[in-house]
Amino acid sequence: MPKFQAYPADLHIHSKYSGATSSRMVIDTIAQQAKLKGLAFVGTGDVFHPKWFESVKMELEEVAEGTFEHPRYHTRFILTVEVEDNRRVHHLIFLPSLTIVKSVREELAKHSSDIDADGRARVDLAGPEIVDIAVVHDCLIGPSHAFTPWTSMYKEFDSMRACYGDRARDVKFLELGLSADTSMADRIAELQDVTFLSCSDAHSPWPDKLGREFNRFEMAEPTYSEIIKAIKREDGRRISLNVGFDPRLGKYHITACSRCFKQFTFEQAKSLRWRCDKCGGWVKKGVRDRVNELADCPEPKHPPHRPSYLRIAPLAEIIALATGREDPHEPEVQLAWEKMVARFGNEIEVLVDAPLEALHEAGGPHIMAAVKAFREGTLKVVPGGGGRYGHLEIPAEVAQVPPPKPQRKITEFG
Repeated sequence: MPKFQAYPADLHIHSKYSGATSSRMVIDTIAQQAKLKGLAFVGTGDVFHPKWFESVKMELEEVAEGTFEHPRYHTRFILTVEVEDNRRVHHLIFLPSLTIVKSVREELAKHSSDIDADGRARVDLAGPEIVDIAVVHDCLIGPSHAFTPWTSMYKEFDSMRACYGDRARDVKFLELGLSADTSMADRIAELQDVTFLSCSDAHSPWPDKLGREFNRFEMAEPTYSEIIKAIKREDGRRISLNVGFDPRLGKYHITACSRCFKQFTFEQAKSLRWRCDKCGGWVKKGVRDRVNELADCPEPKHPPHRPSYLRIAPLAEIIALATGREDPHEPEVQLAWEKMVARFGNEIEVLVDAPLEALHEAGGPHIMAAVKAFREGTLKVVPGGGGRYGHLEIPAEVAQVPPPKPQRKITEFG
């Protein structure tokens, strides 16, 4: 039996060529920020876009089949893309080589009007037809952010079989999305044998987005083929930990108005015919209520292969909470973030693995206590819904009250 190592990986991101995505989502910046985050692997995302495909070819070195590495930062990449089908369901595809990327792209281009224009192409095919093409080309495919009330499998369908037909058996993974976790998804019986992925779907490269959800892969070596084995749970390879948001922090956890964000119970929303009684906006069904509709049991039934799910938030947000700052991008917060990352090597080490005593030494008692509270799940969460993120409230004994800002001296001239 080979010796396995743990490799953190975020396999769903987007490039600057996808809509509503930062212009800083370029190879160099992604590779640099992934290293600071502590990610061994990221997905390329958007590899069907011709300009992004050229960037991948020119700026990364292929170090094993389907495995690419940045020459300076040594972040590894695998070839990935997200596509939208004719029912507006999003699917995440992992591809084994640049040659296969070209072949699959040629097939899908026959059914797409925007594959040259948008990194997340729309394809006029049903889910089973896209799976057919993926399987023939030895790709792996699964539903993206499967529970969200937009562009997802469980928004449009009540089961994997309804979405993928007879091809459902070839779908080996499901991406949980920010508003769901393992305990929610494992209430649905049809998912017992499916591998869960927690990925960021990042649209910007900064550590509060890139790697905000990730997976810890146990593999013999850092290659594409090993990642695929781990997802399929073959030869001892596996995912040993899913890490991500507390689902209550997601934008769509609670049923809520998509205009004014007023929250409703499922029964209230139904009685109002999904129109907000405050502003008249449309009420979006929350992931929690959607899972309750689909669930086969009131409590999760985790299969033996299911890894633990660690709920966490970006380090800058934790520091802001602990130090009483309003914005995680304030200079004081960023300075503390840089100090912690320099001390422990990367953000994941701080969030997940660093001993509390060392955190106390490096960041002080308040930051240490906040990280500890996250790890233990003891913080109060105000859930999100309707398109607005939830937020955290930190106990007074954990938070540090910042000193008052100095007042500007007033002269007679103002």
